[in-house]
Amino acid sequence: MLGLKARAGSATARPGRYKWVVLSNTTLGVLMATIDLSIMLIALPDIFRGIGLDPLAPGNSFYLLWMILSFMVVTSVLVVSLGRLGDMYGRVRMYNMGFVVYTFFSLLLTITWMSGTAAALWLVIMRVFQGVGAAMLLANSAAILTDAFPEDERGMAIGINQVAGISGSFIGLVLGGLLAPIQWRLIFLVSVPVGLFGTVWAYRSLREVPRRGTARLDWPGNVTFALGLIAIMVGITYGIQPYGHSTMGWRSPLVLGCLGGGVALLTAFAVIESRVADPMFRLALFKIRAFTAGSLSSFLSSIGRGGLMFMLIIWLQGIWLPRHGYSFSQTPLWAGIYMLPLTAGFLLAGPVSGVLSDRFGSRPFATGGMIAAAGSFLLLEMLPIDFSYWAFGLILLLNGLSMGTFAAPNRAGVMNSLPPQHRGVGSGMNSTFQNSAQVLSIGVFFTLMIVGLSATLPGTLYHGLVAHGVPASVANTVAHLPPVSTLFSAFLGYNPVQHLVGPAILARLPAHQAAVLTGRSFFPALISGPFASGLHTAFDFAIGACLAAAGMSWLRGGKYHYREEAEPAVPAKAA
Repeated sequence: MLGLKARAGSATARPGRYKWVVLSNTTLGVLMATIDLSIMLIALPDIFRGIGLDPLAPGNSFYLLWMILSFMVVTSVLVVSLGRLGDMYGRVRMYNMGFVVYTFFSLLLTITWMSGTAAALWLVIMRVFQGVGAAMLLANSAAILTDAFPEDERGMAIGINQVAGISGSFIGLVLGGLLAPIQWRLIFLVSVPVGLFGTVWAYRSLREVPRRGTARLDWPGNVTFALGLIAIMVGITYGIQPYGHSTMGWRSPLVLGCLGGGVALLTAFAVIESRVADPMFRLALFKIRAFTAGSLSSFLSSIGRGGLMFMLIIWLQGIWLPRHGYSFSQTPLWAGIYMLPLTAGFLLAGPVSGVLSDRFGSRPFATGGMIAAAGSFLLLEMLPIDFSYWAFGLILLLNGLSMGTFAAPNRAGVMNSLPPQHRGVGSGMNSTFQNSAQVLSIGVFFTLMIVGLSATLPGTLYHGLVAHGVPASVANTVAHLPPVSTLFSAFLGYNPVQHLVGPAILARLPAHQAAVLTGRSFFPALISGPFASGLHTAFDFAIGACLAAAGMSWLRGGKYHYREEAEPAVPAKAA
């Protein structure tokens, strides 16, 4: 009877039009939040020029890293807590508040009146609070959808919502490249009218599902989880930064302390959650095989995919686009454009696989998607560094189709497995696995890339510079700069040699030598060999992560929908 009463308040008994309103509004919210996840990546050169700050100067790497990662870290840390608060006080209430918070801090990001480090710090802080609003949207959207749609349509609905979220991160690349050259503030201002529209629409249209029972907020669990996850992410972030004479900071006391402290806090969190009456992180949900397999496969998939965007951007901006006639200042926009086949693949595969998973279950599509994704990484690894674009574009399309085929059925399978009263916290737990894996993936990919570059880049860079007239002492200094500086200069759309050697040294060289060094061919040709070594190692890691995700996805079992009956939940007949 409990299950029947719970379903009586769900959207299955509401007018059929309401579920489409829910899908439209939540998809807008998720799309808006994920576009802002990546819109800053392409716009960073224009932002730093606008506020008058050199992000590659000593001491400024903090602002560079945290402008990129602050939004992502906050959403990773808060989605579980905000999903739990949605279960307690109303998912629609928390979701609507997310629109308000997100829109307000998007507006504050556009009115920076300062310059230099003060402006950069303002942007980082405002991005943190903007991330809080995004976390409210992301934590509760899937639960609201699950409440609104009947079981046989959830895969389609969650598929559209999930694909909008994933493709938003790629749409942001193009949007940032288009708006930032006009005025860097536009990349934040564009969210304000959309956010105002979404806020009014959500408050007028969305309806709360009645909640059952009462619960208390698990403060010890929330604090230990947040501090532990933040510590680990800070450790990963600074692990790819140089430390002393080392190219990376994995031996730094700060990094070791953050990682060790983070693990200790998360261990304490697990102990707390097993003992409190109303835990934030419902460990009992891991007894549901479909939930556990879906969440872990989501984690492994995100590890394989999370750093891919950065690697592809560096590949395009630092090597391929300059070699094909694009100036370094134009490469951020065109990198986003040339990656559109990836977005197209997500948009095509997600809704279709979601609909099919409603009928046949999540396992065949999620597992097959991960196997195909591993194959697409293998094909990328087989490409020459100076590839033919049609082959590159087709492989990106295959990767997008594969990831879209996985994402929608997997998310639907997770949400279908959850008890109605725990859909908010369960959705948040799944999002935490996914978002934190992206930060971990960035650290892993950059580490593998830097290890690959460190072996051959210094010698290659030194001999190339000396051969074109750069004094040996200067060439030696440049060659032994941390490889991450070379990667970030290419990533930001700067002319790497001009930035690393400096205008004063270039002015002393013969004009033709300076022209060669700062031209479109010298740096890409110089870095191609070392970059290929690091890139292949990173792709090998992605292949392993995708195959592990495929194996975990297969373990979810057959088609499953949670039933809250007197007897234990049983899986439906496997397709």
